[in-house]
Amino acid sequence: MLQCWGRWSVPREHGGFLSTFSSKLISDDWPGYSLDLFTYPQHYYGDLEYVLIPHGIIVDRTERLAKDITQDIGDNDIVVLCVLKGGYKFCADLVEHIKNLSRNSERFISMKVDFVRLKSYHPGCVGPYFALRHWRKRRRPQRDGEGSGELVPEESQGSGMRGRRNLQNDKSMEDMQIMGEDDLSDLRGKNVLIVEDIIGTGRTMKALLNNIEKCEPKMIKVASLLVKRTSQPDGFRPDYYGFEIPDIFVVGYALDYNEHFRDLNHICVINDQGKAKYRV
Repeated sequence: MLQCWGRWSVPREHGGFLSTFSSKLISDDWPGYSLDLFTYPQHYYGDLEYVLIPHGIIVDRTERLAKDITQDIGDNDIVVLCVLKGGYKFCADLVEHIKNLSRNSERFISMKVDFVRLKSYHPGCVGPYFALRHWRKRRRPQRDGEGSGELVPEESQGSGMRGRRNLQNDKSMEDMQIMGEDDLSDLRGKNVLIVEDIIGTGRTMKALLNNIEKCEPKMIKVASLLVKRTSQPDGFRPDYYGFEIPDIFVVGYALDYNEHFRDLNHICVINDQGKAKYRV
């Protein structure tokens, strides 16, 4: 028996033992799933170590999070703030599940979706390292590379700092500064749900929350697909999260490494060859 989705079980290798995780916590010794059991883009062959979380499990877990959020929010209208770029896929699926649940129940939830983005700049450019940009659906988002300064890729995952990184781009190296919070002033009195892809130390999220709280929203909740276990004793804990994972670098399901792997449906662990291949 290769798969037992009720327990989320599957052997890592043919002939291997059946490894299982039946909760949202993925242990440090979790061996993952063999790549041979799944389909994924050929241009990533040789760049991945293993599948940490298959797409089907992500979908199931997201649906459950949507149910929990729906029950907690009740009949209240909410503003969903999606943190780009990595959060867009999780946010889209989460919002769709909430809509479906609302459609088929007596509780109707009206949602408005907006986007925030944290960008980092090379130290030699004009202006601050970081800017918080808030975009409406009616606005055309500014493309990477436009504006002053050369843009570098976004934060190392869950590091808590969206900053300048080393050549392999998997570690953060700068403190965070945020600008542009005036654009969030219309959140006053609103119920806000922030949707993020991954949270590590939580510095990024804490800074974002501090700026949003200045606008005096009625309620703020945070949903993150992944939470990393870190050595930080005071790490931020979101109100809703999909999985708690070890402190490893993961890609897929819109999580990137130098803008690659966003088109990968599963969440996977990148290997050294992949890091070397796509380093900047």
